[in-house]
Amino acid sequence: MNAPLDVAVEDGVAVLTLNDPDRRNVLSGALVGEIAAAFDRLEADGTTAAVVITGAGPAFCAGADLADLLAAADGDASGVHTVYEGFLRVARSPLPTIAAVNGPAVGAGLNLALACDVRLAAESAWFDTRFLKIGLHPGGGHTWMLHRLVGPQTAAAMVLFGERLDGRAAVAAGLAYRCVPDAELLPAARALAAGARDVDPELLRRTKASLRRAGDGRGHEQVLEDETRDQMWSLTLPSTRDRLDALRRKISG
Repeated sequence: MNAPLDVAVEDGVAVLTLNDPDRRNVLSGALVGEIAAAFDRLEADGTTAAVVITGAGPAFCAGADLADLLAAADGDASGVHTVYEGFLRVARSPLPTIAAVNGPAVGAGLNLALACDVRLAAESAWFDTRFLKIGLHPGGGHTWMLHRLVGPQTAAAMVLFGERLDGRAAVAAGLAYRCVPDAELLPAARALAAGARDVDPELLRRTKASLRRAGDGRGHEQVLEDETRDQMWSLTLPSTRDRLDALRRKISG
């Protein structure tokens, strides 16, 4: 039996492939455990610059295991909370993350894509909240994550009225960064992730944290204070001094 998650790391970019295609990569307990363990390792190794998450087979992620939902209906919510951890662990990571959405991202599977910093969509991708269609209230912070990306009207269309977006519509709505042909999805995701490789790891993490805080409704003055503090810190990095010196010599000469 294949492991539920395939992890491949090359030149500082980790590609995590959800590997349960027969079940459309549902967030089973085994898969969630593998996701959490993989992020623990990648965050600790100090050499991983960015993480790409994608799915094996025709789906990105079909969301929760129906067995967990039925168990929760009978009073055992542990499985649902395990599903939440599958995408919340990604959301908590200080590493830059890219969802390479190769097919349907449904329910909690859409939450997994929303938890990433950037979403690249294949032409065969589509994004479907699905919760109300199966009689469920959205969960796991779904409405907040979706609303902050697409705004109230598109969020309402998707959640309340069951609209689903294909890759190109997702880009137009602000849900995805770019839509590419299926065969180009992983190369495009790796190329985008490679842009983080030459950045000091702590600088990268601090800047991601700043981006997250900037989207939390804080005012310009507070963001200015935080950015000034971290920019002054970045000027103490030897690599920053070297780059600035090299740039000055190039301009001068």
